[in-house]
Amino acid sequence: MSADTRPAETSARVAASEPGRRAWMSWSSGKDSALALEVARRELAFDVVGLLCTVNSDAERVAMHAVRRELLEAQADRLGIVLHVVDIPFPCPNDVYETRMASAMERAVGDGVGHVVFGDLFLEDVRAYREQALEGSGITAVFPLWGRPTDALAREMIDIGIRAVVTCVDPRQAPAGMAGRSFDASFLAELPPGADPCGERGEFHTFVWDAPGFRAPIAVETGEVVERHGFVFCDVLPAPG
Repeated sequence: MSADTRPAETSARVAASEPGRRAWMSWSSGKDSALALEVARRELAFDVVGLLCTVNSDAERVAMHAVRRELLEAQADRLGIVLHVVDIPFPCPNDVYETRMASAMERAVGDGVGHVVFGDLFLEDVRAYREQALEGSGITAVFPLWGRPTDALAREMIDIGIRAVVTCVDPRQAPAGMAGRSFDASFLAELPPGADPCGERGEFHTFVWDAPGFRAPIAVETGEVVERHGFVFCDVLPAPG
């Protein structure tokens, strides 16, 4: 973990004191986003009016998490928050990604949004990249979970009712058989030593089917498990009926 031991996220505290409360949530479809959204709304009093998500336009799935677009749309529906999709190709050159994200930020500013909330936990290079990308855009990055111990965060996610299924596993860091598992106490107990409990280094990714703020759970079932590009993916499908 980073040596950064700030007890609370500085930029989040500053943002919370500003008059503009409208924000978009950088939404991955996973558990970290779900907790960051809850903290931003309930503790920092942001008015989160949009979910921003990148989708592989060829596969129609959330980038890296491999969540189907229809399930992403179901999450937005359950939360009652407008979904803003940034379609990207696969593979996606960095200049294409940055151009499309810059266009999304222009739309956010036009919508009166002054902040984007991120669920990042401790990777300094990722945070620096996000802050640098937003320079001059009129948007401030907010990191409400930054620097908090990830073992405690993982337990908090479960305790407050975030329910998720593991959609992707990096078999170099965690057993491939964990794909398709529920993100719960037994999953955490079986993670190998050195694996981050929140998967912050890419050990695994999740899809949230219920969480604080959902008007109802999303009924899902797990499907085929496949290996692609060195990662193991479990397909998650809407449950029949």
